Amino acid sequence: MFTGIVEEAGQVVSFGLGAEAWKLAIAADRVAVDVAVGDSIAVNGCCLTVVQAAGPHLHFDVLEESRRLTNFSALRPGSLVNLERSLRFDGKVGGHFVTGHIDGVGAIQVFEPRGKDFYLRTLAPAGAGRYLVHKGSVAIDGISLTVAEVEGDALAVWLIPHTIEVTNLREKRAGDLVNLEYDLLGKYVEKLLALRA
Repeated sequence: MFTGIVEEAGQVVSFGLGAEAWKLAIAADRVAVDVAVGDSIAVNGCCLTVVQAAGPHLHFDVLEESRRLTNFSALRPGSLVNLERSLRFDGKVGGHFVTGHIDGVGAIQVFEPRGKDFYLRTLAPAGAGRYLVHKGSVAIDGISLTVAEVEGDALAVWLIPHTIEVTNLREKRAGDLVNLEYDLLGKYVEKLLALRA
């Protein structure tokens, strides 16, 4: 379980197909401290398990399904990825509950400064609009954000300069893909209502 409060933007060292799995290596500063094999780290919002920790480098095995259903297929050496360690029982919940299970990949339609803030509009996969609620929560590349606008399957959020500075959003442009995780509560409500029908 995560909160969507990104701790740092790490840098991809390598990502390629190994003998048994896709292998992802990331250079990190803060997140790599006190990390042990078996720990869960959200990488662009996707929960991955550390299989090796060597100094500032974290290594992960990535399932083919995870690579296919996320924006990981676009990762290259030097790409920035958002990193967050899993929530501790004595930790703060500054964002919202994020599971690290990506619901779909969205495409950025508009990303631009407006005044002192930034406006980001993303087109989610077809049918995703039912999970998007005005003033509700969404995780974009693992960042807990408040939905400012919903129009069909498109959503928009406003970002403060700090969010741009500490996340991978500083290198994103219109057309880039982002991982989306919709609010967990909405998915449970949908399931419960379907069972009652």
